[in-house]
Amino acid sequence: MKRRYARLLREGRIRPHRTNPAEIADLFAVVERDLTDAAIEALSSDRRLATSYNAALQAATAMMYAEGYRTTGVGHHRTTFEFLKAVSVREFGDLADYLDDCRRKRNRADYVGVGYASDTEARYLLVEARKFAEIARTWIRERHPELMPV
Repeated sequence: MKRRYARLLREGRIRPHRTNPAEIADLFAVVERDLTDAAIEALSSDRRLATSYNAALQAATAMMYAEGYRTTGVGHHRTTFEFLKAVSVREFGDLADYLDDCRRKRNRADYVGVGYASDTEARYLLVEARKFAEIARTWIRERHPELMPV
């Protein structure tokens, strides 16, 4: 067990998980699909934001799987971003906080009503999700090269 993940394990929010290159590749296929879909201007801002958000969530999930963990129980989106902070608060803390804010906005758009995301917010999240997807790929490639063949 890695010490930095001890709290999440103790709280039962993550558990050990053994991944493989195919599972990581499948997650990044979802990331790419969602990044492509989020760029479709004909979609509502709410949908574009939610789809960009999902791309970032799947990239973070790939990092978690690569580290040997997966979420368990309720609140797995929030747990994924807390895990991202545990990986490196210096490197990912601000991004994890931003994505968690986007999680709340996405929840309102998905479950409460329409018009929660502006075009500007949707475009900005798409840019950030694209950057983060590349960061996640590089991070996995450097730390777990057996999971991301070149």
